[in-house]
Amino acid sequence: MPNNKGKVYLVGAGPGDVAYLTVKAYNLLATAEVLVYDALVDAQLLQCVAPDCLKVDVGKRGGKPSTSQAQINQLLVNYCQKGKQVIRLKSGDPFVFGRCTSEIEAMMASGCDFEVIPGISSALAAPLLAGIPLTDPVLSRCFAVFTAHEVEALDWEALSRLETLVILMGGQHVGEIVHQLLRYGRSHLTPIAIIRWAGTPQQQIWTAELGNICQQITGLSLSPVVIVIGEVVGLRKYLQPENIYRERYASIPKAQPMSTNPPLSPSSPLPLAGKTILVTRSVGQSNQFSNRLMAIGATVIEMPTLEIGPPSSWENLDNAIASLSNFHWLILTSTNGVDYFFARLIAQGKDSRALAGIKIAVVGEKTAQSLKQYSLQPDFIPPNFVADSLVENFPEELSGKKILFPRVESGGREVLVKELTAKKAEVIEVAAYQSCCPTSIPPAAQLALQNHKVDVITFASSKTVQFFCQLTKNIFGSNSNSSQFLDGVCIASIGPQTSQTCYSLFGRVDVEAQEYTLDGLTEALILWGMGNGGMGG
Repeated sequence: MPNNKGKVYLVGAGPGDVAYLTVKAYNLLATAEVLVYDALVDAQLLQCVAPDCLKVDVGKRGGKPSTSQAQINQLLVNYCQKGKQVIRLKSGDPFVFGRCTSEIEAMMASGCDFEVIPGISSALAAPLLAGIPLTDPVLSRCFAVFTAHEVEALDWEALSRLETLVILMGGQHVGEIVHQLLRYGRSHLTPIAIIRWAGTPQQQIWTAELGNICQQITGLSLSPVVIVIGEVVGLRKYLQPENIYRERYASIPKAQPMSTNPPLSPSSPLPLAGKTILVTRSVGQSNQFSNRLMAIGATVIEMPTLEIGPPSSWENLDNAIASLSNFHWLILTSTNGVDYFFARLIAQGKDSRALAGIKIAVVGEKTAQSLKQYSLQPDFIPPNFVADSLVENFPEELSGKKILFPRVESGGREVLVKELTAKKAEVIEVAAYQSCCPTSIPPAAQLALQNHKVDVITFASSKTVQFFCQLTKNIFGSNSNSSQFLDGVCIASIGPQTSQTCYSLFGRVDVEAQEYTLDGLTEALILWGMGNGGMGG
């Protein structure tokens, strides 16, 4: 009897990028005990499963040994009958050239429970991501999608009369496709687009015309590709996403309009396409920064280098909270400081009203946003979002002022405290949270570093730099040097203090944000990716 706890999910992975995965598919991946995936599934999706999930690659690759469909069917049945939660991950949508019928029949015959989860087909996503609409009130009232696996079996006379054609798996058959369309009356001036690796950082796009495309693709490997043929391809020069970036960063040349004999030049709409970025951050920190980078083409691997937790003792913070009315100013220099201070305030039976009469200074917009969650506005934010500029620009005389400074237990902001004290302020430092180095590196990050597959490493604080060095020594051996993983890697820093630590430990910084925020770091990386990199962009 089959084990009723087992279930197989036939999941559509979409065109590649995790951003185009459905919410249901994303949530299911986190619960997978066995992942059976195809060759075209993007590697970043494999990071969505638990570390102990069994991953089985059954991808079919041309000219190489591959798993037969019968073997795949049996794998799914076997693991399901063992009571496992099995995810069968297929690129695109499972029911669009996904060969699901055989797998479903095998599971039904064996009494296995299964469910099909839709995905975004590359037939729809690739043209969209290339800036090509498949329909248009004038140019395209319909479109057809087909695969070119069996070119000779298609009704080319009927297909040639349709306004827009979308062809999957046709990279090896472009010549025959063009021949058949011209044979049945399609104009040699008809625009054609070839989109390779749609929806991934490796995406490339070529545009030409039926009459000249073949001579221009000789010798190119065109797999996997989606081919779009029709007048709507000509709309791309008005709608392509890269125009957004080119208008903002005018140093990038404008796309050339299609001519009767255009040069073939693959283009990518995203400034960080093809770049792998290792993001060092705190454990459990929001992945908004990673999402921003992925939205502009990067492949992102997250490597937590900082664990945040409560201090070894709450005594000093509790004493300060008990005597809040004695303070003139509260200084908060991080979102962690805000969160832990207010968590302890609430634990003491108080709320924001306890800060009545106390002015609040914060460093950085993120810290200010965290403060707003408690219905409070800062009285002062220093320019440049740097704590060490706080004293220089402080809005009132500091002499005689009593200042509460909740901070990380292990120390930090020594310059700030020294300068405040020099101005005759009384600074009470209390530990509000603690930061320490994690004990492990995610497998994806470890492999990327070992195999020199990283293009950029981002650092958003000095601690992430220090703990990155400590982690690499712990994981790769005490004799290892972090610099051995950094040859040819761009080191990107959020600001001067972090850069100073990078110089101390690595001897260099390649990109530094002009605005010392994650948004500023994102913009600096966009400029770097567009060829205008360097310190400060």
